[in-house]
Amino acid sequence: MSCVRGRRLCLLRGAVTCGFLCAVLLLLGACESKPTFTPPPPPQVTVSLPVRQNVTDFLELTGNTQAVKTVQLRARVEGYLEKILFQDGEMVKKDQLLFLIQQNTYVAKLQQAEGNVLAQKARLGHAEIELARNTNLLSQRAASQTDVDNWRYERDSAQAAILTAEAQRDLAKLDFGYTWVTAPLSGRIDRHLVDPGNLVGSGQSTVLAEITQMDPLYVYFNVSETELSPRLKRLDENSGSGNGAKYPVYMGLANEDGYPHEGYLDFAANSVNAGTGTLLVRGVFPNVGSKMLPGQFARVKVLVGNGKSVLLVPRVAVAYDQLGPNVLVVNEKNVVEHRDVKTGAPQDSLVVIEDGLTGNERVIIKGLLKAIPGRPVTPLQEAPTPPQTGADSSPNTDQR
Repeated sequence: MSCVRGRRLCLLRGAVTCGFLCAVLLLLGACESKPTFTPPPPPQVTVSLPVRQNVTDFLELTGNTQAVKTVQLRARVEGYLEKILFQDGEMVKKDQLLFLIQQNTYVAKLQQAEGNVLAQKARLGHAEIELARNTNLLSQRAASQTDVDNWRYERDSAQAAILTAEAQRDLAKLDFGYTWVTAPLSGRIDRHLVDPGNLVGSGQSTVLAEITQMDPLYVYFNVSETELSPRLKRLDENSGSGNGAKYPVYMGLANEDGYPHEGYLDFAANSVNAGTGTLLVRGVFPNVGSKMLPGQFARVKVLVGNGKSVLLVPRVAVAYDQLGPNVLVVNEKNVVEHRDVKTGAPQDSLVVIEDGLTGNERVIIKGLLKAIPGRPVTPLQEAPTPPQTGADSSPNTDQR
């Protein structure tokens, strides 16, 4: 019995020892195998070649719209305001009747003046007849020279009195005509400032309303003296030469994209403001439908110089640091390189590159945050997009 128990104990010890040896061998084998590391592929970026195109430089300025004509309607005669014949804020035509002032007083004055003219004409006729009669009697020695001279004086006085009476009649007609207040021009009328039943024109002319011509509109803006082009300097010469040449200018309002309105320059101040160093310039823009209002903020684009061939890259590709603008390009080994560039005027969603690129570089336009100078990338080519032509194009929002 003891022998069997001893044999079992020996077998158990052998199994434990064997298991322990197997575990040690497995651990040793695991320590001898080394893990393999696979590096990630280079990040993907989108690249594009610069675009070469003829572009024209321009200035982007700010200004304000202003009416070409603004007229205050005033009561030129005294009387009670009887009628208002328009709706506040409506468009009115030239010579349209707008206000009616009490007329009965001026009708009576006109009749009185016309009656005075008739009386003076009757006096003149009587004086001419008497002068002719007394002249005939003087030749027959039946009248004196004094009588002839007196009737000649009466005739001349009557003629002068007729001129005075006719002038008074004309003034009475004018006063009577002033009781009709009409529109001196076509435009939009503001609200009426006097209600019917009020006395107007008493002691001083009363402002009844205001009319503003809506088409066309002026846009005034200032150009820095450092940005003045020869064409802007010769604006006065061109406008006064009578050759019909018009220098184009483009404008957009604050709530509009781009510069959808096209006009022309017609005025430049004859001197630069010494305080601001700017020249006041004016453009004329059509305003069909009266969609624009005087006093609005305006963005102005003035073309300067002649067209030239330049390189353009998307705005999103240009970054700025303490040294100025720069772009990231991918060389022939697909390694990112940093390039300092000199930029020019923006052209819609593109920007002019004046120096720093030759035109054959692959410029990174997407994935800029993944691109690190000196490290490889996987470039994906994108076809270059030419800039839009026309003054009504609007710059796209930069996205990185």
